[in-house]
Amino acid sequence: MPRIITSTDSESLHPADESLMFGTPKDRLDFYRREIQYETTILANRTDAYLSAQSFLVIAFGSCMANLNPKWGALFTLVVPTMLALLGVLSTLNAWPGIRASYGIIDHWHFKQSQLLRSEPQMGHSFDEYPLFSESEASHRGYRKSLLFSLRTPWLFLVFWVVLGGYCLFIQLDPTGS
Repeated sequence: MPRIITSTDSESLHPADESLMFGTPKDRLDFYRREIQYETTILANRTDAYLSAQSFLVIAFGSCMANLNPKWGALFTLVVPTMLALLGVLSTLNAWPGIRASYGIIDHWHFKQSQLLRSEPQMGHSFDEYPLFSESEASHRGYRKSLLFSLRTPWLFLVFWVVLGGYCLFIQLDPTGS
């Protein structure tokens, strides 16, 4: 027979003090570090998958442009490479939101980590005693520089595909035939 529980209030389900979730500031720091590592792994996997897809598209584009078939080669080199360039642009536009979201989450956890280190003097001092965990390496500028490759790569490929697709159309549709 099912029971209906009516005497539970929302405060007993969700503690009001966030510090109760973590035993110590060290536990909180460990949690932030794990979240940063997890999101960085996701970003690296997304960037890797994106670069793999783009490399196959570049190879296919080059192979299509090398088609010298006298019957259908001109039409083929007009249509297929242009569509591959369009596919490259579309895949870039699809990859960008995921890459940007991962960066935003990493930025959030780094902010939380730096606020913890500033708000807990004993954590900040013990954190700075270790050479691998110095303030310069935990600063905004440091980790943002390390993520620039993942952030810039989609935009570089977007420009690459637009230029390559435009060049492909130009050389195929050039009325002077030069």
